[in-house]
Amino acid sequence: MTGGTSPSARRITDVLLEEYGRTYAAEAGIRLGNTPQPLYQLLVLSDLLSARIRAPVAVAAARALFAHGMRTPRRMADATWQQRVDALGEGGYRRYDERTSTQLGEGARLVLDVWKGDLRRLRAEADGDTEALRAGLRRVPGIGPAGADIFVREVQDVWPETGFWVGAKGIQGAERLGLPASTGRLSRLARDEDRAAFAAALVRAALDRKTAEAVRETALARK
Repeated sequence: MTGGTSPSARRITDVLLEEYGRTYAAEAGIRLGNTPQPLYQLLVLSDLLSARIRAPVAVAAARALFAHGMRTPRRMADATWQQRVDALGEGGYRRYDERTSTQLGEGARLVLDVWKGDLRRLRAEADGDTEALRAGLRRVPGIGPAGADIFVREVQDVWPETGFWVGAKGIQGAERLGLPASTGRLSRLARDEDRAAFAAALVRAALDRKTAEAVRETALARK
């Protein structure tokens, strides 16, 4: 940076939230709340985002599934394998479409069988223990550690008992931005009402070096 100076963590955070402070759920058209349908939609999005595929493609695929009516575990389970494949293809999610279609069908049936279609039952089972919540999520086909991280990161404003959650990818983004590389210190920068958006913005910085550079440059210019 010019003259060896660097923008403050507060300014970086402010710019980051202004420019990139939106959750992936919001981008996928999910109006997230503590009700069964949007929570299930977030589970689907977490599955799609956790694959080795660009985030915009995963978001587009989620939108396509929902546009075809697959917004609940019952509708997902009742859809044919080919209908799920076709919807994923519409969103550009072609590399993993066949495997993901199978996982979505199996996952929907598990959510119906284990939690009666309502992920709030999983929340109640976890009883405020985030690791128990993540373990429960990993029971769902297609949801591994990365998918569980994504779900917890996105749901934290709705289920605040998770605590502030950024995951490994969020920490990577913080490092790239020159922000503290610890969840505790980052939590002090996050605004209470913007925790999920801040965490998602950190992930965007991790996924795109140019994003991080642009944020730092804008923050420096405000000094």
